[in-house]
Amino acid sequence: MTFMETSSTHAIVSALTKAIVEHRLMPGSKLAEQKLATHFGVSRTLVRQALFQLSQNRLIRMEPARGAFVAAPSADEAKQVFAVRRMLEIQMTREFVRDITPAKIRALKAHTKQEKEAVAQEDVHGRTELLGDFHVRIAELMGNHVLAQILGELISRCALITLMYQTLNAAQHSAHEHEAIVEAMAKKDVELSAKLMEEHLIFVENSLSFDKKIPTHDISLALS
Repeated sequence: MTFMETSSTHAIVSALTKAIVEHRLMPGSKLAEQKLATHFGVSRTLVRQALFQLSQNRLIRMEPARGAFVAAPSADEAKQVFAVRRMLEIQMTREFVRDITPAKIRALKAHTKQEKEAVAQEDVHGRTELLGDFHVRIAELMGNHVLAQILGELISRCALITLMYQTLNAAQHSAHEHEAIVEAMAKKDVELSAKLMEEHLIFVENSLSFDKKIPTHDISLALS
């Protein structure tokens, strides 16, 4: 694959991931290869490569003879994703606080300030991205890029799950909980920080209603 082809594939993957994570592409939406090829001005081969990458990240599912669809995680999968997040993030929080620095706290406070502004401005796309990125940011500040990548993938799947099953807009509550976590971190309180992170993840999971009807959306509108 040439550099230009690799760049085009990456652009398609990034655009679709962003549309899915920001809830502009709904679970169950069909991703027609020709529509995507026309939209991005590329061949169907490059679109197919991009869709394969997204299927590896569990953001879409490929069905023989039917094509590609935005993934629609089951209730069991949703619970498993949150269980894995709790295992990873509670221990991550402990490790982060044990090696805390003023610069790391300033970085997280700057991030939570952006969250509050996005919530206040009712910037749905911005706040969705920022609220998820808070968790990835902690891993990045630890210098653990493998953990940051794994968390990024899990949080992308969580964006689908919250879109499908969340019963109310919990963004403001999540932003406040992030602030409380950072305050506990600033005090170097390892166990309180870990406890608040656990409670935060449990709150998000408990705000989900697993009998909610799955929405659908049109790809042309989502990418416009």
